[in-house]
Amino acid sequence: MNRTIGLLAHVDAGKTTLAEQILYHTNSIRKRGRVDHKDSFLDNSLVEKERGITVFSEQAIFEFKGSTYFLVDTPGHIDFSPEMERAIEIMDYAVLIISGVDGVQSQTENIWRLLRKYNVPTIFFINKMDRLNASKEKVIKEIVENLTSKVFLIEGNEMNENTIEFIAENNDDLCEIYLSSGYEENLWFNSMKEMIKKNIIFPCFTGSALEDIGIEYFLQKMNLITYTEYNETEEFLGLVYKIRYDDNKNKIVYIKALKGSVKVKDEVRVENSSEKIEDIRFYNGNKYKTEHKAAAGELFAVVGIKNVRSGDFVGSFSDKIKYNMIPTLKSKVVFDEGINANQVLEYFKIIEEEEPSLNILWNEKLRSLEIHVMGKIELEILKAIMKDRFNLEVDFGPCEVLYKETIAKKTNGYGHFEPLRHYAEVYLKLEPAPLNSGITFISECKTESLTLGEQNLIKTHIFEREHHGILTGSVVTDIKVVLIDGRHHVKHTSGGDFREATLRALRQGLESTENVLLEPFYSFKIEVNSDSMGRVMADINKMSGEFNPPYIRENKCVIEGRGPVVEFMDYPASLSSFTKGRGRISLNFDGYDVCHNREEVIHNINYNKNKDIEYTSTSIFCSKGQAYKVEGSRVVEFMHCLHK
Repeated sequence: MNRTIGLLAHVDAGKTTLAEQILYHTNSIRKRGRVDHKDSFLDNSLVEKERGITVFSEQAIFEFKGSTYFLVDTPGHIDFSPEMERAIEIMDYAVLIISGVDGVQSQTENIWRLLRKYNVPTIFFINKMDRLNASKEKVIKEIVENLTSKVFLIEGNEMNENTIEFIAENNDDLCEIYLSSGYEENLWFNSMKEMIKKNIIFPCFTGSALEDIGIEYFLQKMNLITYTEYNETEEFLGLVYKIRYDDNKNKIVYIKALKGSVKVKDEVRVENSSEKIEDIRFYNGNKYKTEHKAAAGELFAVVGIKNVRSGDFVGSFSDKIKYNMIPTLKSKVVFDEGINANQVLEYFKIIEEEEPSLNILWNEKLRSLEIHVMGKIELEILKAIMKDRFNLEVDFGPCEVLYKETIAKKTNGYGHFEPLRHYAEVYLKLEPAPLNSGITFISECKTESLTLGEQNLIKTHIFEREHHGILTGSVVTDIKVVLIDGRHHVKHTSGGDFREATLRALRQGLESTENVLLEPFYSFKIEVNSDSMGRVMADINKMSGEFNPPYIRENKCVIEGRGPVVEFMDYPASLSSFTKGRGRISLNFDGYDVCHNREEVIHNINYNKNKDIEYTSTSIFCSKGQAYKVEGSRVVEFMHCLHK
């Protein structure tokens, strides 16, 4: 049986140490490493060893009681949450480690939300129980208050009276049986396994990874209460969850086999094409062994597939995963003017494939590079990575918030491109879409005007890149684009003509309606002593946030709400300062909403829509062999498809 088990935790909860113990107890490694000794098995990159934190998700393989386990160690710091989220998608079960001293922390809550999004069965492990002030009762209480009330402790004989009653209370059929005829061991145990698998209940274990307390017990019980049902006979389906480049710049694609099997030299479907697998590798830390075949339930890597990104499916399904952890900040890359800028861009493009949330933006005219990031720690790590891997010294500008733009009212967009021996015309309707829905496209154009191929070409140009808004030049989003009509020429229409007409139509439409500036928001949960409640509420109001009525638990006040990222991003440090470290805040990206200080942002960015060389609303027409320009405000008067 193949099982993928993921380890997740807030920073310093002992996640990597637990991984070392599991691998040691299952004879996968001979010596237990330690993070502070810089010799842990899965933190194998130089930057991880130097920093003492997990940056990349890494995997190990071990055998236990006849099953093959794929163990995935994930980053704990919030700045590397996109890497963690991609790993969560491939887990059969997750082990959420919580410090017995520190309890449920902000990143613990963020991880829990992601685990619920992906419906990953979750096992709690309360770690550091050897420490002074560690308390399993306190941590379980915090789990109940902040995460789930469906948690139950497994220790000693797992089917003790408390567990038997807990399972019955959460299963109506078992409850009836319990009341009428009593407890049946096999029925209860099998029901417990199924309820864990279905995310109805969540088991909890305790121990100390550093002192090797409770690890063997945890392994034995985890093996008993987890199971998978993979089918190797179906058509192959795999999910790409990670991409890495080796020292020779070979692309290594990491895949979770969800169904079926695949062999070396097989061709697999990628989007609308197929690619051949040249090599299959099973990684254990930074070492691997090659195999001829990979089957359902296994984590493996392939060489040969090129046109895929993390979140892509390969094989029998072609959808993509939409990830939650999206950067809300951007920073400019600073490098020595004597360095070849194209070389710098090449290196960053490699890193972008490995971490797609970076969303590299290159301005050819200014020869400048901009990246998207989760936070300042990520920039420090990127700086070290570029030096270690490419011997490239870079720095980064200050972090700035990523704004977006949309429209408030429905409008039309017209674009025409007709220099000599070229011809394309596009007529779009733009409609406001729900916040955080992105851009959608439909066609209402008749095939008498444009062929299906030409209509699909226009759709491609809508989605081939992010488009600039007219207020700040930020990314345009939350718009429904409808293709109404268009024109082509049998002889003169060529490949790029529809791209030019489409971009002009989109821009002309944006300039013809009311535009809205959007900014990222956090949802927050703040817990402080009751005497700090007034200060926190005043701070929230000052930062343009909103909150629900506070509620009191014992002497603690809990306040939940939402507010702009730009205002709240530095608040954790302030909260820690005035509460002397006793206050706790959890920040979670909560999508984009209308900007709270629109005019100030527009003024500071100082974007001039008329000087954006990548976009123009001016169309090009031709008369008597001579091309001439028509400004966007007048283009409707000249459109051919409106004058049949």
